[in-house]
Amino acid sequence: MVKYVDHINIVVHDIERSVQFYTELLGLQETRRAHLTGTWIEAIVGLSNVTADVVYVQPTGGGPRIELIKYHCPEGESLPDNSLPNTQGLRHIAFQVDDMEATYQRLKAAGVPFIGPPVTVPSGIVAHDDGQKSLCYFRDPDGVVLELAAYIP
Repeated sequence: MVKYVDHINIVVHDIERSVQFYTELLGLQETRRAHLTGTWIEAIVGLSNVTADVVYVQPTGGGPRIELIKYHCPEGESLPDNSLPNTQGLRHIAFQVDDMEATYQRLKAAGVPFIGPPVTVPSGIVAHDDGQKSLCYFRDPDGVVLELAAYIP
């Protein structure tokens, strides 16, 4: 049986740009870095001649770590359809915040692209133990869909 979510992996184009985004703009903490190469990683990912760098970031309040990984070889490609919220598969990661409006305005002022402004889920649609939910979608530097979520008691 699954105990908890250990980590989430995001393949990035520019590792330092992504580290800056996730640490400086979103406030996650970098916990370690590693260089990945050899038969062990090739066996895991099913690719040959793998060379990659990974940086681990994690919310200060706990939760699963995020692995930002840059494959130098073999380099993958960006598929625009993967950035659409309705594409099948893993589509977004939600980050809970205390102050939706302040976080939204700060990220927007930093040039972060938002799909739309914060929206409050109508009462009765989904009941959450923490209160009524406000949320909005935005994108990281590689177009990965992310969510800000706040709960109003």
